[in-house]
Order: sequence, then structure tokens, then C-alpha cells
Amino acid sequence: MSPRPFVLAFALAACSATPPSERPVPPRVVQPAAPADDSPTKEPEPQPEDVDAIVAAVTASDREAGDKALDPGRHPEQTLRFYGIEPGMRVAELMAGTGYTAELLARVVGPKGQVFGQNNAFVLEKFAAAPWTGRLQKPVNANVVRVDRELEDPLPPEARELDAVFLVLFYHDSVWMKTDRAAMNAAIFAALKPGGVFAVIDHSAVDGAALSAVKTLHRIEESVVRKEVEAAGFKFDADASFLRNANDARDWNAAPSAAGDKRGTSDRFVLRFVKPKG
Repeated sequence: MSPRPFVLAFALAACSATPPSERPVPPRVVQPAAPADDSPTKEPEPQPEDVDAIVAAVTASDREAGDKALDPGRHPEQTLRFYGIEPGMRVAELMAGTGYTAELLARVVGPKGQVFGQNNAFVLEKFAAAPWTGRLQKPVNANVVRVDRELEDPLPPEARELDAVFLVLFYHDSVWMKTDRAAMNAAIFAALKPGGVFAVIDHSAVDGAALSAVKTLHRIEESVVRKEVEAAGFKFDADASFLRNANDARDWNAAPSAAGDKRGTSDRFVLRFVKPKG
């Protein structure tokens, strides 16, 4: 036998001859206990669902530059909050035009909500067809249903039990367009659920002007709007002052094409009507 196998055999024999109690035991590794954390409990980081939906909509980085430029004159955050718009709601905007307000509504109500955006033939043919069509291609507006109908019957049969209907800076136009406003207001009333909101914002005319400035200055007297809407069964609920301008003489044309540098500075009334629950 060569020396190497002999040495190996001897070592194995010696190891097996050692009593188990005398064999070395590897040391037990004990993990130290974690120190007690006496620091104050930290608040969890805000999650997407914790973010205010209205703030998120208005401050979204992917909003169009042209829309953001209108914000100082429109006060979108205050508008949406005054009318109580929340995620998951089903709402409508009548005479949505190119979609400034409709997109804000779409962002707030989110994928679980729905927006009906209506325009009539005149507005589409005059200026809104291309930009409105383009806006609706944006993923953020996937929850917007395009509605091409006239104001007397502005919403499709599936637009029922709505939480809110908006008519922004257009009630005065419905007058010179010779819309049957009684039919329009009745249709809006029918589309809303009990407790639903009819949101009306418009350029104010001087006291006593009634309907005389609807086309020349694109303004209407607030009291006339209130009277017509309440006649449809709505209850006047509240108004807001954030679009008021006491320095506006109300003697100039507030239409976007005519206002020029004054756009966004007209004295405007903000009215909230509610469909009674009873």
C-alpha cells in the first residue's frame, strides 16, 4: 500500500474512535434582537387614490397648453369643487365646444365614471369639429361619449340618472339660436337623478338688460336664467363669486372671438340648481 492511502485510512479510524461527547460542536449563531423603535409612527406615503382628484386633473402635466392658458380666467379647481364633481360620477356637458371643460370632467370622474359631451350641428360646423374630434382621441378622454344632438333634446336615452349637467358660457347663445329653452331645461331635468346638479355659468349683462344683449354682447341677465331654469322644476341651491368682477362695466362683447385681451375677465355668474329629491 502506498503511503497516502494508509494515512487516509488511519485518519478515518481515529475520527470514528472519538466518543460523540468529545467531538467539537460548531458554535450556534444567534441573531441579535432588533432594537426597539421608539421613533414616532410615520404616515404612509400618499398613494394615487389619496390624491385629490380635482387638483390632479387641473395640474396634470399632459393637459394642452391652450387649456392651461384659459385656467386663470376660468378657475377650474373652484368650479369643479363648487359643483361637487367626484371620481365615479356620470356627468354631461352641453355645448362642449372644443372640450376644455369636458376633459377636466373626464379626468376627475376617471375610468369608473362617464362624461357625455354634446355639441349641436352649428357649433361643430362653425369651429369645433376638428379640435373636438382630435381631443376625443386622447386616452384620458376614453370615458367621454360624443353626442351630436340639438339642444332641445341634447342627451341620448342612456344618459339618465346623471350626477350633473354643465352648460358653461352658453345659455345666452341658446337664446339667439332660438332654442326652445323650456324643452332644453325639461330634458336636462329628466336626465338628472334626484339631487343631481344643473351647473350654469354665463357672462352677466347689466341689470334690466334681460335678453337684449345675448347676441350683441354675448351676455344675459342672471335673473332671467334663474327664472327659466326654476320653471323647469329645478331648485336654486347656491351661487359662487369666484368669477365675479365688480370692475366689469358689462358693456363689451364677451364672445371669445371678440373679447381679445379681456377674455376671462367678464363678470360671470355661477349658479347651482338641484333636481329635488321629493
